[in-house]
Amino acid sequence: MKSLIVSLPGGVFTAAGAGVKTNHLFFSKGQSTRKIWYYDLSSIKVGKKTPLTIKTFEEFFRLLPERPDSELSWTINMDERKQKAAEEACPFKEKATATSQKVAQLSERLKELKKTFARKSKVIEEAEKMIADLTREARTNAAKAKEIQDAVYDLKAVNPNKKADTDNHTPEDLLDIIETKGREIAEALAVLRIGLSIS
Repeated sequence: MKSLIVSLPGGVFTAAGAGVKTNHLFFSKGQSTRKIWYYDLSSIKVGKKTPLTIKTFEEFFRLLPERPDSELSWTINMDERKQKAAEEACPFKEKATATSQKVAQLSERLKELKKTFARKSKVIEEAEKMIADLTREARTNAAKAKEIQDAVYDLKAVNPNKKADTDNHTPEDLLDIIETKGREIAEALAVLRIGLSIS
């Protein structure tokens, strides 16, 4: 059984005081989430004159029983995402562990050095700096590993099937458009000036 997320456009709940983009999440109680099917309606423009209606959901209801991939729908496999994240995080975890072990060894060595050298000696200062740098490095690697693994649970609806809007205008086309718009603005300003001079 797949869980389900319906990504709604911004403005759906404006009348209720929330103009932000909204997602509806449906999960089966008592079952672990293994797959999530997304349906994306976020590109629809919603306003007072163009409300979200039942007609908007016709394709959604048609696809819902089988939950296939389409231009507006896709499935993510949580087990695969976790596995991929674990693989990506592994090198950072290994570096963090190795560096932490090195810190532990150096800390023990520092205790011995403090028995032999004065507290403010160059040897002690260098060892303390090295331990601080390595500790920082271990924390950075551990944080990166955690960030990778936590990203598995970011369920933001980002449609992988969405076709990118590409602008095929050449620079010459853009210059022509700017020139045309400039003429239109100049003509509108001339009409306004004539209107002002008459009144």
